[in-house]
Amino acid sequence: MTNVYDKMIKEALAAQWADVETIKAKRGTEFKISDAKPYVDAVNQMTAIEGQSQTVIDLHVNSVNAHYDILSDLATTVRSEDDPFVEHYQTPPIMEILYEEDPSFRESVDVFVNAIAENEHLIGKESVRRYGGFYGPTCVVDFAFSPGSTSNVVNRILTDLKISDDHKQAILSSKSWGMDTSYGIGAAFQTSLEAGNTVAQAVEDEIAMLQMVYDKPVDTQVKLMEDAGHTSFNTREYMNKYKDRMKGTIKAAMDEGVHYGNIVTVPAYCVGDVAHHISQSMFNMCKDDVTMAIIEAETQVLENTLKAGLAKGFKSPASVLNLATGATAAGATHILQKDGFTASMVTDLLTKRYSNYVPLNPTRGPAAELHNVDFMDMIQRGFNLLEVKPIGKGGYIGGVKIDLSPIDNNEVLSNPQRYTYPACAITVRFSSLMRLADFPCLLTSEPVTATLMTNIIAMNPENPGSPARGCKSCATSDLIKTHHYCQWSQAV
Repeated sequence: MTNVYDKMIKEALAAQWADVETIKAKRGTEFKISDAKPYVDAVNQMTAIEGQSQTVIDLHVNSVNAHYDILSDLATTVRSEDDPFVEHYQTPPIMEILYEEDPSFRESVDVFVNAIAENEHLIGKESVRRYGGFYGPTCVVDFAFSPGSTSNVVNRILTDLKISDDHKQAILSSKSWGMDTSYGIGAAFQTSLEAGNTVAQAVEDEIAMLQMVYDKPVDTQVKLMEDAGHTSFNTREYMNKYKDRMKGTIKAAMDEGVHYGNIVTVPAYCVGDVAHHISQSMFNMCKDDVTMAIIEAETQVLENTLKAGLAKGFKSPASVLNLATGATAAGATHILQKDGFTASMVTDLLTKRYSNYVPLNPTRGPAAELHNVDFMDMIQRGFNLLEVKPIGKGGYIGGVKIDLSPIDNNEVLSNPQRYTYPACAITVRFSSLMRLADFPCLLTSEPVTATLMTNIIAMNPENPGSPARGCKSCATSDLIKTHHYCQWSQAV
């Protein structure tokens, strides 16, 4: 297995460093889609070795290439307001391919679509709860089963349906790590209610929108982007081209017996670096030297710690993923602590901020706080890893010491006085972390988790890799007791 672990780490680091080095070189400039070519080149080095499915690797690699080529044909750049959605144009056409190639799956989806309307009470309750802030800050498109998330509600609807478990799992995956449109539960309800409609009418509108997501995914995504004012390229043309380009890859995966949950997941999560992580918004954010230094230092923490894990030996492929995400979580918390902040302080601050933001902005975007939630979960995990034993893990993950020296030795992060009034440089690093709390994708890190998950799924293509079937110890649940609303232990 050592060869597998070595390969996983090399591929994940290549993807991460391609992003970081490109951003460092291009920050402050005007983004062009061609700027993302180094990431595409890194992805093209991914291979399947003994024990892995080449078809699963193809789902990842072919999707990234199709995404890059199609975007390059349709536009030269993507404006910042449109870049969050570039990873939402893959699952809708893939769902349509599955519908066309497997009528039995389409029939199961129809049963689910009908069940959405039959669960009016559930849709209404969850829409009201999300709108009113019942759960506190929520990640509406969470990749787990957290309270207030779309996955949480979808799982409850699927549980008692008389369709195959494989189809249930595929439907669930399609709105988790698969991104079947940009829609998150409660958005139509919120829009309808704020427009002056009754609660009953708002629930009807919510049900209709949720049904459309699964019934006509491509049409739904086009509508969502039109409503959002998307202008960077023709979204329908993109999805039509993507469908044609990927049909052969999808059919090959179906023929090989790859779980549909993986077919809808793998091609979506990996493309975001092209015009989202490598993007105008990232180039703008990283003009700040401290923000750039945090991303760069965290990436070195990741590399050093993964290599230490490789030297020690991993117990399983999942251990590689656990070490990767844990290392950067600890790194972020370590930076916080340098300015005297703890994870609980930040969670308290952002939760109070959310409670104030809801009444001030009742028409806020349905996903407004999702990355704040990711960030809070990350630093809470980092705190638990860094805290002394027996309270915490003492800076270790699975027996591997987290290497925080790249943060301590970073010239920028070690000299915050150079970036503010020198005698009062006590919140410089914290302020940059708050910028990253809105955009933590290279800290969590998405290119790393996408690459590692594809490798893991390639070893078990018959088992659905999403959503995450486990408790992620949501940070907000330490302040607002919502753990009992989670669905992970009841996952279909």
